[in-house]
Amino acid sequence: MDLDGVSHDLRRRFDERVLARERALPASRRAIRSCANAIRAIHRGEFELAHRLMEEARAAIDEGLAAVAEHPDIRFAGYLQDAQKEYAEARLTEVIVDGARQVPTPDALGVEDAPYLNGMAEAIGEARRRVLDLLRAGRVDEGDAVLAAMEDLYGVLVTMDYPDAITGNLRRATDVARSLIEKTRGDLAVARVSQNLHEALDRHAREVLGKGD
Repeated sequence: MDLDGVSHDLRRRFDERVLARERALPASRRAIRSCANAIRAIHRGEFELAHRLMEEARAAIDEGLAAVAEHPDIRFAGYLQDAQKEYAEARLTEVIVDGARQVPTPDALGVEDAPYLNGMAEAIGEARRRVLDLLRAGRVDEGDAVLAAMEDLYGVLVTMDYPDAITGNLRRATDVARSLIEKTRGDLAVARVSQNLHEALDRHAREVLGKGD
């Protein structure tokens, strides 16, 4: 039985898959790292740096996708989807922090639907971080606006009632997002009461000083 030809073809195809994986995996890691740094830059208000980092992430994702274009088993193994999720999260976080009205679509970002939705869920966590930063600065009204954006995103997530195998375990991410929104709503309520009390005390102090004059 002559199996030399069979084994040769098998080795060749596996070599091609391994090479594709070895090109795509580092590209995915670079994209994820760039997105994490971009999100940090967004929270610091360094939008020019964030844009440059997100462009780097986009290029890395494209490089990874090109490497596995002929290998769907590797393309959908998960790590490129993780990179797309992080990219969507970064882009959506920018929308929330910058106060933009236009939310980019999956097609506009060049990402698949499930990574986009999971990135949206993660962006709600970044939005909570933004609210806490605003509260520390005493900017309660701006925090209310961010909470409204969080609720809008959650309103999309909660309608995606599909199997986890299709959505990439979106249900769990949606549950986490809901809990973050509830905590954020409570933080804002406490901050609003504190702000109103502080303002009332200031008014009272001014009235007392005015009567003393």
